[in-house]
Formats: sequence, C-alpha cells, structure tokens
Amino acid sequence: MMTLLATAAEHPNALEALSKTFGLHGAFFAAQVVNFFLVIIVLKKFAFGPIQAMLEQRRERIVAGEEKLKRIEKQLADSEATTAAAIAKANEDAIRLVAEAKQGAAAFTEQKAQEAIAQAQQILTKAEAAANADRERISAELKREFGRLVASTTTQVTGKVLTSDDQHRINAEALAKVGN
Repeated sequence: MMTLLATAAEHPNALEALSKTFGLHGAFFAAQVVNFFLVIIVLKKFAFGPIQAMLEQRRERIVAGEEKLKRIEKQLADSEATTAAAIAKANEDAIRLVAEAKQGAAAFTEQKAQEAIAQAQQILTKAEAAANADRERISAELKREFGRLVASTTTQVTGKVLTSDDQHRINAEALAKVGN
C-alpha cells in the first residue's frame, strides 16, 4: 500500500493512467462492490437459507420414514414369529390330542382321532388365518405409508401439487417396484 502511495506521489498521472488503461472508475467500482455484497446478503437470506431449511426438513422426514419402515418390518417379523409359535403350539396340541385318542378305548379310538384331527385343522386354519390377516394388515399399512411418502416426496421435489390420478399412478409404480 505504501509503495502504491509512494509511486502515486512520484508519478501524479500514474493513477489516472491506471484507471484509464483498465477502465477503473472509483465511484462505479465502489457501487459495484456494494451491489455485490447486497446481492450476496439477499441471496443468503431469501434463497439459500430457505432452501437449506427445506432440505433439512426433508432429511428429517426421510429419517422418520425410514424409522417407521424399520418399525413396521420389526412388527412383521414379530407377527411371523408369533404365527410360527402358534402353528408349533397347534401342532403340539394336535399331537397331544392324537396321542390321547390312541390311549382311549377301542370304540372311541376312531371317534377321538377324528375329533383331534378336526380340532387340529381348525386350530391350524385359525392360526393361518390370523397370521395372514396380520401379514396383510401390516403389508397394507407398509404399502400405504410407502405410497404416501413417495407422493409427499415427489410433491416436494417437483414443487407441483399432484392430482389424485398422479398420486395413484406414482403409488402403483412405487408399490410394483417394492413388490419385486
């Protein structure tokens, strides 16, 4: 800085020659610097700030959706374990009933065996029906939530309000991919 001032003092026309050579005008340059910083401040406040906030909200929603998906998967696994336990218990009950029927009198043997088999089939049918109902309920809930998340994310990413036809089409495509 000092050398610039010293050079300017030695050559009074040097500053004028410099500004003429490079087209540098002090007032215009200062105005452009101020404008540049104003644009940066405005962009930061009205463009980058809201975009970053929106991205953070999306990130939080995705994390929440993943947590919910994990919770649903855990419920599905628990339901399958419960179903397996119910089927195992039903099998044990059926074996016990069959064994008791064999120990009975000769006249009741045939009748008891038929009752035991019928009860075992009913227990198995009920257990399978309960397991299927739980599995279908959890699967439907998972598909509904996944479809909602896909539609919500698509709406936010595109910035467009989706019609019900768009939402149904997107849900169908997403569920077809998830089903595979």
